[in-house]
Amino acid sequence: MSTIIAVTNQKGGVGKTTTSSALIAGLTAHNKKVLGVDLDPQGNLGFSLGIDIEDCATIYDVFKANASTQEAIQHTEYGDVIPSNILLSTAELEFNRSGREFLLQNTLAPIKDQYDYIIIDTPPALNILTVNAYVCSDCLIVPMIPEILSLLGISQLKETIDTVRKFYNPRLNVLGILLNKYNKRMNLTREVEEMAGQIASQLNTIVFDSKIRSSVTVAEAPAHGESILTYAPKSNPALDYSEFIEYLLSVTQ
Repeated sequence: MSTIIAVTNQKGGVGKTTTSSALIAGLTAHNKKVLGVDLDPQGNLGFSLGIDIEDCATIYDVFKANASTQEAIQHTEYGDVIPSNILLSTAELEFNRSGREFLLQNTLAPIKDQYDYIIIDTPPALNILTVNAYVCSDCLIVPMIPEILSLLGISQLKETIDTVRKFYNPRLNVLGILLNKYNKRMNLTREVEEMAGQIASQLNTIVFDSKIRSSVTVAEAPAHGESILTYAPKSNPALDYSEFIEYLLSVTQ
């Protein structure tokens, strides 16, 4: 049985895709069978792992019943991925029939037992795609960056999580808040870290001990179609993600 983890925050630019790709590559390196699912119409997860997202079946094709789940799975050296592209941006309007909250759950049902972990990269919005991720997930990881704007909207996030728990998925657990672009020498970072602790309390969760430090390599890695873990394995972010993945394995296996 797979553990399904959604990486989520309605705020953009907080490191969701970087975290998702690092988890996929890192867990695969630990000899786990891993599937990444890109629910962001920007398609950055597939692109950052070297997939030509315009020339393959995507999660949108599966939702439209134009391809099977198996046909949409792309195999990479870092793990398997179901990519997305800009066509998925119509989801909110196009998938409006009853039961649309279960599109992803139904998509993954035939193949989820083939994997140890399924990592879902969600869009920077609390829309039907995000709800689909929550409905089928066991737990959530919430990336944030040490900026005040990164903390806004958490009440909306909590409301969405509570709604999904009430009506669709009572087992949904917020695993914790992951601080990205971390620089402990900055006063603002320390202030935001304290606020993140307060937010974690609201979500009945924790701020992870592992913090992901800043580095230019985080921006460079996707251009080379690589995870940060393989592009710059000795960089601070790669070391931090490796530590975090060890922790993740300890609490989910």
